[in-house]
Amino acid sequence: MTDTPQPEAHPSGLTHIDESGAARMVDVSGKQVGARSATATGRVLLAAEAVAALREGEVPKGDALAVARIAGIQGAKRTPDLVPLCHPIAVHGVDVDLTVVDEGVDITAMVRTADRTGVEMEALTCVMTAALGLVDMVKAIDPEAEITRVRVEEKVGGKKGHWRRGA
Repeated sequence: MTDTPQPEAHPSGLTHIDESGAARMVDVSGKQVGARSATATGRVLLAAEAVAALREGEVPKGDALAVARIAGIQGAKRTPDLVPLCHPIAVHGVDVDLTVVDEGVDITAMVRTADRTGVEMEALTCVMTAALGLVDMVKAIDPEAEITRVRVEEKVGGKKGHWRRGA
């Protein structure tokens, strides 16, 4: 654990602001390192023409699903650069699954670490950057592509243990 004095918390009990109301990064140095994972999902709604191009491997810019998968992995690794108060942590594993469905593409991301804080933000960022990569690849076919339903589905580890949406 740590003997470092901690700044006074805000009277509201909110952890990411100090006693004066200024934003701060929470000190997690006193937390135990542990295995943690988070799964997030999302969907990119696409026109039938874009879905057909994905299924037939005929997206003009190339392999859209491969690009989206790599974009998701990169996004998970770069989360603290994008989310202001997110802790930089070691991302030990990222799985990105993209499934072409009649309405578009379903994205599932699982991110794993052994660190002092969870990886929910990394999983969400993974889904969003995969979705953005996909939209960039198909925008010439479907300029109305829509990213929707991005959310955490499950997290494992940390103080709260195991949490699953709807459980």
